[in-house]
Amino acid sequence: MSKYKVTFIGLGVMGYPMAGHLAAAGHSVCVYNRTSSKAEAWVAEHGGRHAATPAEAAEGADFVFSCVGNDDDLRSVTTGESGAFKGMKTGAIFIDHTTASATVAREISETAEDLGFCFIDAPVSGGQAGAVNGALTVMCGGCEISFDTARPLIECFAKSIQRMGESGAGQLTKMVNQICIAGLVQGLSEGVAFAQNAGLNARQVFDVIGKGAAQSWQMDNRHETMIDGKFDYGFAVDWMRKDLGLCFDEALTNGSELPVTKLVDTFYEEVQSNGGNRSDTSSLVTRLPRK
Repeated sequence: MSKYKVTFIGLGVMGYPMAGHLAAAGHSVCVYNRTSSKAEAWVAEHGGRHAATPAEAAEGADFVFSCVGNDDDLRSVTTGESGAFKGMKTGAIFIDHTTASATVAREISETAEDLGFCFIDAPVSGGQAGAVNGALTVMCGGCEISFDTARPLIECFAKSIQRMGESGAGQLTKMVNQICIAGLVQGLSEGVAFAQNAGLNARQVFDVIGKGAAQSWQMDNRHETMIDGKFDYGFAVDWMRKDLGLCFDEALTNGSELPVTKLVDTFYEEVQSNGGNRSDTSSLVTRLPRK
């Protein structure tokens, strides 16, 4: 694979290791993070350099990646006063891994096209462990030619990558992902509580049913920590509720009904009210009485 000049904006629990995989692949990486100490730490660990603003970080880059918090954060680092779009060169490709709205993806894509470069919305699934292990699933929307060009770089930290359609399609696909996860985690929570209340060996139960039709990634990766009451291994409740809010907004425009997802969202709200904002999503089980 050719080596490129790459920028990565946003060094949170996902972005930090993702940028590291790009550096490990031999690309020249410049990073930006709102908290500069984290950018300095990344450079100390991986080499490359860090910049004071997204615009400075993006200057001369062939590819610019981002992974930030929400729509407003994404607008800030792209089209904001010191956003990356102020520094990007014609023909460059911007790949955004934020979970955001399809509306903002389309909006920013149009602006990028007007400025002479391409924007790909590319939210991810797989959590922090997937980012660290380079095993994320990436669902993309945007120009097919630009997607094909960017794919080898995304492969540095992904096990599965697929273009889902035009701008916004990646974000819509991620919404489907979150809708499905919400129901799965609630079902798993009820199963854990039921098994314990029935006096069964819960680990043995999930070892058995995990080999059958009930198997899921959530079951494989979360049933033991749920049994142990440990909830600092994955995606935070605050972020899940943010993502589900995007789903509900989109459902209003496309005529979808999400009764189970809305119910689970109220359960997550209850977890938040009990101080579980930063607990991972499997903390749904804490709502349920267990022996």
